[in-house]
Amino acid sequence: TWQVRANDRRYHAQSKKKFAFCLSRKKYRGNAIKTAKYNLLTFLPLNLYEQFHRMANVYFVFVILLQTFPEISTVPWYTLLLPLSCLLVIRGLRDLIDDIGRHQSDRSINSRPCEILCGKRFQRQKWCHIRVGDIVRLRKDSVVPVSPGLAGHGVGGWWINGSVTPQGCFIFPSLALVHRETNLKFRQALLVTHQELGSEESMAAFDGRVTCEEPNSRMHSFTGTLEWRGQTHSLDSERILLRGCRIRNTDVCYGLVIYAGFDSKIMRNCGKIKRKKTKLDRMMDRLVVVIFLLLLVTSLGLAVASGFWARTFQEKHSYLAAVYRNTSPAQQAFLTFWGFTILLSVIIPMSMYITLEFIYLVNSFFINWDLEMYYAVKDIPAKARSTSLNDQLGQIEYIFSDKTGTLTQNIMTFKKCCVNGTIYAQPRCVTSPGPHLHLCLPQGSGSAWDHHGEQKVDVMLLEAAQRDSDPVLREFLRLLALCHTVMVEERGGQLVYQAASPDEEALVLAARSLGYVFLARTQDTITISELGRTRTYQVLAMLDFNSDRKRMSVLVRDPQGSIRLYTKGADTVVLERLRRRGRSEAFTERALDLFAEETLRTLCLASKEVSEAEYQEWGRRHHEAAVLLQGRAQELDRLYEEMEQNLQLLGATAIEDKLQDGVPETIQLLKLGNIKVWVLTGDKRETATNIGYACRRVTDDTEILEEKEISEILQAYWASNNNLSGSGEGPGSSPLSQQCPEASCHRRRAIIISGDFLPRVLSPKDKILHKGEVLKEKKGWPWRWLPRGRTGGSQEQESLVEKAFVDLATSCQAVICCRVTPKQKALIVQLVKKHKKAVTLAIGDGANDVNMIKTADVGVGLSGLEGLQAVQGSDYALAQVSHLQRLLLVHGRWAYLRVCKFLRLFFYKTFAGLMAQVWFAFHSGFTAQPLFEGWFLALYNIFYTSYPVLSVGLLEQDVSAKKSLEFPELYVTGQQDELFNYRVFGVTLLHGVGTSLTSFYIALWAFEDHVGSKAVGDYESFSVTVAVSALLSVLVEIVLDTKFWTVLSFLMVTASLLFFCLFSFLTQSIDAFRIAPAIFCFPDASWNAFTDPYVLLVVLLSLVVNTLPSLTVHAFCATVGKATTQQVRAGR
Repeated sequence: TWQVRANDRRYHAQSKKKFAFCLSRKKYRGNAIKTAKYNLLTFLPLNLYEQFHRMANVYFVFVILLQTFPEISTVPWYTLLLPLSCLLVIRGLRDLIDDIGRHQSDRSINSRPCEILCGKRFQRQKWCHIRVGDIVRLRKDSVVPVSPGLAGHGVGGWWINGSVTPQGCFIFPSLALVHRETNLKFRQALLVTHQELGSEESMAAFDGRVTCEEPNSRMHSFTGTLEWRGQTHSLDSERILLRGCRIRNTDVCYGLVIYAGFDSKIMRNCGKIKRKKTKLDRMMDRLVVVIFLLLLVTSLGLAVASGFWARTFQEKHSYLAAVYRNTSPAQQAFLTFWGFTILLSVIIPMSMYITLEFIYLVNSFFINWDLEMYYAVKDIPAKARSTSLNDQLGQIEYIFSDKTGTLTQNIMTFKKCCVNGTIYAQPRCVTSPGPHLHLCLPQGSGSAWDHHGEQKVDVMLLEAAQRDSDPVLREFLRLLALCHTVMVEERGGQLVYQAASPDEEALVLAARSLGYVFLARTQDTITISELGRTRTYQVLAMLDFNSDRKRMSVLVRDPQGSIRLYTKGADTVVLERLRRRGRSEAFTERALDLFAEETLRTLCLASKEVSEAEYQEWGRRHHEAAVLLQGRAQELDRLYEEMEQNLQLLGATAIEDKLQDGVPETIQLLKLGNIKVWVLTGDKRETATNIGYACRRVTDDTEILEEKEISEILQAYWASNNNLSGSGEGPGSSPLSQQCPEASCHRRRAIIISGDFLPRVLSPKDKILHKGEVLKEKKGWPWRWLPRGRTGGSQEQESLVEKAFVDLATSCQAVICCRVTPKQKALIVQLVKKHKKAVTLAIGDGANDVNMIKTADVGVGLSGLEGLQAVQGSDYALAQVSHLQRLLLVHGRWAYLRVCKFLRLFFYKTFAGLMAQVWFAFHSGFTAQPLFEGWFLALYNIFYTSYPVLSVGLLEQDVSAKKSLEFPELYVTGQQDELFNYRVFGVTLLHGVGTSLTSFYIALWAFEDHVGSKAVGDYESFSVTVAVSALLSVLVEIVLDTKFWTVLSFLMVTASLLFFCLFSFLTQSIDAFRIAPAIFCFPDASWNAFTDPYVLLVVLLSLVVNTLPSLTVHAFCATVGKATTQQVRAGR
């Protein structure tokens, strides 16, 4: 446990905590934070240590060490050291710049001012000086520096919404700095501390002790107790403020520091985030291993050949036996193996990853700068929060979408209700447009309220409410005004409502329009105006809402002393807790179905009267449970369940949430791009079904499969595959064809299931989510279609049913899941990833979508009215779901095209330029003698060929953005991995090998019998001839493969040639040779070679022979090719 003593720094300073054997450190940390990783002394060693965690860097260092042995090294030391040093320096500079930013941020945060109680007065100090147990004073609009428990009140009483109210104590923190939430959250101090700690002197004498949970990362939960003056008081998440939130609507508050610095919850959540890897990332890792193995195999083969050659040579030239008396053929082969390992190491794509990082970064900027994805209404641009997933946006096969706030606008309007068997539906006036509706306070003490903004109400409902003759309607409206967590603030003579969700605000506004006006809230009271009569209710208990309970309740005592429980929640949980089910209840259920068919969001409202004796007994047990440190939540849930029984149904509400603009068109366009959209929602089945119709996921000719039909299909499948191990017929081999032979039949099917159905198709191991949370199975849902005797079967058999369900679902044109919890949303995504090996995308706008967003391969968060927590957990942030089409069909497809072309050309240029080393070995006695100049080997991948390939990775387009949206069928290319796969890599490898063979053997053939004016036939001239032939062939291939030319593309190609000329002049100059002949050992080689016309003709011949095949293929594809891209480019 974690114990905090108020105003006792000495106790906290002396407390120690063991962390390794006999070592210990201070248990309670200070509030200073340090997120920077390096300082002046540690940057170089730590950064190099981190960089050499990459196995490729370790390998290159190993090869460089091998170069120090003259017996095996035949290339200069700088051949590998120079490119590796450039790589380490670039990455090191990037890390240094990032860390300088972290240092600046740390200094800025630690130096922020705050007020700490020192002695008997508050003093202004820095954040870093705060310690656990201190009492701090927080003012309006200030950022909370620690995680304090609320203890005190405002000046002159407790300030609530700008008015002095001595009975209550509330804080309204904005969590925008914690997880980007924009809605205000309701926090309140303990009544006892609010009443007793009214001065600085009393706070200085405060000696309470808080016992709570150890520091953890759970942002939305807290369990603890305060012991003071012999009494124990319960503390929960509503009694504490989180570090990083901002105080709103409260002038002054006080808090006791419980967690400080890295022990605060927000800092505990700042751990390392697991990096998502794309399909191309994983493939590249495997290909690098393949190249490394090819290098070893090639070196081994050449080394064996070297041994045989040495033995043959010694046998033929016995007169040279004295030269080889200390070296046997086996020893020669061993040394040659390491020599070739060094020589061929330049083939390993050392610079590929860092170049890719730069390509990803720039393509992310293109997403951020796209004005077509800028939402001017709210000034929200698109944001690529991850820079390493751009190419995966071009390979999405399944999209999992939330409904509320994602497909819909999340702007709630009260439309209909059913009370006491009567449906009220017709509006009378216009709805207020804004999220904050205002009420003009009366000039005197009258009861008339001026509604600033207009609220839709039914004429009959308004008249019935004003007559006040129906007790059920009266309780219905009273529940709307009492059972909520909405806050109210007076601004300039008007009431402004602040709600945590648009649903609650819509219900409170509806009650206000009907004469039941929510006026004020204190810590233990709620004041409302009922048809002009002001009544104050004492709040005895608030039974909070969560995704498992799907309901909330409030237990209140009315002015007459009677106690009532008011409950609102989902129909599935409220209806099963009713005392009786009569005609009125049956009619309400039918009304709920009618509301859902109109895609309205529904809630059931119920209440009951509680006797004084029942409340006293329940209240005692509630207090005992509230002060538990272990098992508090479970015990409170049990008590809530006990209280929320035998309810009387009051009615049902229906709230409208319209579709966002462009949603049907976007989904249709994605469908044409072979992207399947699944809708996952917590709403009723009827609401979800009608959303499917509105989004055009379901049409009139669609056959809808519900749970009964799905069970029958899966049972038939299971029965027809008795011999699972021997038949080889599993779900992957189209098992569903037995039910519907026509393949197109599945395309006209849609699946609509509820969250309760999921446990029936899950194997037990899949009921455990990635965060360790277990799904709660509903009783009475066994594996009904498993044959007798197989229920306890192997995991393989259980997984077959699960896979059969996924196969059935993915074969349908639409899948809609209703009544699913946040955990189940993530599980559905995981199922498709597991069984279909497909690239998935999840999109949502609320905190309940974060799990799903993080589970998917790509997560997209919408900046909606539910706050920005989904954005914080996402890889990409958008303002509207309609922007998804451009994100995927344009930016995603372009990014995939660019990365694939970059990889193909990078591997091609590496093999084409450097494989000639292997062919030279066959003509140099397998001695690992390098063909090329050392500087050419060192600079080839850095300066000579990297820039044109980089320009392709940054700017390449096959068709314009407009054409990409007009022809979404082009998107299929990425889904099928057509542009880069193992076949493409194999063809690229052969192409590169062919280019190197042509460049080498044409030069060799020309130099074998050459007599000219200069008789150029020396080793250096041969070397530069092969090098230039390969380099020009590579550049021409890149030029032919580039479809989208810009000024930058032209400059990149020109820069490559200029760099080659410049470095050749510098490294091959006579002056350089005189200074260091061992390093600059090719004096005037290029000048001597290329001033001979014969050599120029040899280079030209090599270039023509290398280019003709590629030119032929490109011409054929452009003229008779049937690829969709070619047709679009040709305008067909």
